[in-house]
Amino acid sequence: MKLGFFTMPMHPPGRDYTRTLKEDREAVLLADRLGYCEAFIGEHITDVCETIPSCLTFIASVAHETKHIKLGSGTVNLPNNHPAQVAAHVAMVDHMLEGRFIFGIGPGGLRSDMEACGNLDTDRNAMFVESINQILALWANDAPYDLKGRFWNISTGRTLIREAGQGVMLKPYQKPHPPIVVTVVVPHSKGLAAAAERGWKPVSANFLQPRWVATHWPMFQQGCDRGGHLADPRDWRVCKSVFVADDDATARRYAKSLDGPYGFYFWNLLTKRRSAGGVEIFKHDLALPDSAVTVDYILDRLVICGGVARVVDQLLAFREMVGDFGTLLYCGHDWADPKLARRSMELMAERVMPAVNAAIGGASRVAGALR
Repeated sequence: MKLGFFTMPMHPPGRDYTRTLKEDREAVLLADRLGYCEAFIGEHITDVCETIPSCLTFIASVAHETKHIKLGSGTVNLPNNHPAQVAAHVAMVDHMLEGRFIFGIGPGGLRSDMEACGNLDTDRNAMFVESINQILALWANDAPYDLKGRFWNISTGRTLIREAGQGVMLKPYQKPHPPIVVTVVVPHSKGLAAAAERGWKPVSANFLQPRWVATHWPMFQQGCDRGGHLADPRDWRVCKSVFVADDDATARRYAKSLDGPYGFYFWNLLTKRRSAGGVEIFKHDLALPDSAVTVDYILDRLVICGGVARVVDQLLAFREMVGDFGTLLYCGHDWADPKLARRSMELMAERVMPAVNAAIGGASRVAGALR
């Protein structure tokens, strides 16, 4: 199992924005130095807690300071952007990273972003599909372009000056394009099956109960079968909120307290989910009343924390519940205590993951289609 990194990010309101941006960059640079294989960055434009409005801009800011880690958009929220702008921006970032870029895409989940961009009541899934189809068409074809859709029309036919470069779109560094991944939040996701049919890979969210995460594999396999692709567990990324300390008591105090960074993170998500009328993804049993879904309940069931040995045991138990997967994405949280936050990332890379992989023993079900 590989170790990667995923951050939305999420910071308490009132924290100095310049400082948190530096911390978010430092977390990615630290992940690179520690050997994390990849890092995904989220984006939201109308939130002072989720504070990166352009994941592509953020990725560009660390492109030349990182050496080995692959960097991914987690995700570009396609309905909120013009497809031509996304195509050009992604192509540039892919060249800056010389192939270390992973193109994460999604319809977006923050309702205030949807309202601000004027598509709160629009069929955002249809916008998402049209956008990625147009982006891929721009990369696959030569100018002049003449793409007509329900939401966007893209053309450079009237203004093309080929010899001067005008009206011609940039192509990505990777051919035919960067690998595409999609984040998966809902259980039994039909959208995941449709994505897998097209050869795209899943990233399962960290705020899902394990029993719902486990439903993603059959949908991925179903889509791969329809598209003629091998359903390989190595292509499945799973996010998890994990905190490792040198002792269990420190870990529990930092990661399980309501006023800690993990408590704030899940309070924020729960508050937003309640306002949208859906907290089911936080429940281990759908019969549980909504009132029982508290931050304490979520922290108890969704956060893995402890010293090295305890975290190893919990991760192995989690893997038994959800099935074999290829990359564990360590979820970044606010650095309320920078020393402890850095130490957790170090312990994950240097002690936890080697122990997890030793326990797995290299016997992962590589032939995932046999499951």
